[in-house]
Amino acid sequence: YINGNTIPLTPKEYELLKCLVINKGLVLSRDKLLDKVWNYDYFGDPRTVDTHIKSLRAKLGPAGSRITTLRNKGYCYRGVKN
Repeated sequence: YINGNTIPLTPKEYELLKCLVINKGLVLSRDKLLDKVWNYDYFGDPRTVDTHIKSLRAKLGPAGSRITTLRNKGYCYRGVKN
């Protein structure tokens, strides 16, 4: 939910967001996210993580900016600033 509104996510988007939130503040590489969300049996393009992050950010609207990209390192959930 964001501002009381349900945000419809695909199962992979949900698992990706959950993984980022659980690891708040930690940078997770594409490979790490593939292992944690898609599991070791994934044989597709690792850039699928980028596509899912882009879609997730779009669905989250302004809250999507909490997911940051660290070039050549991975993704990080920054959470709410106090």
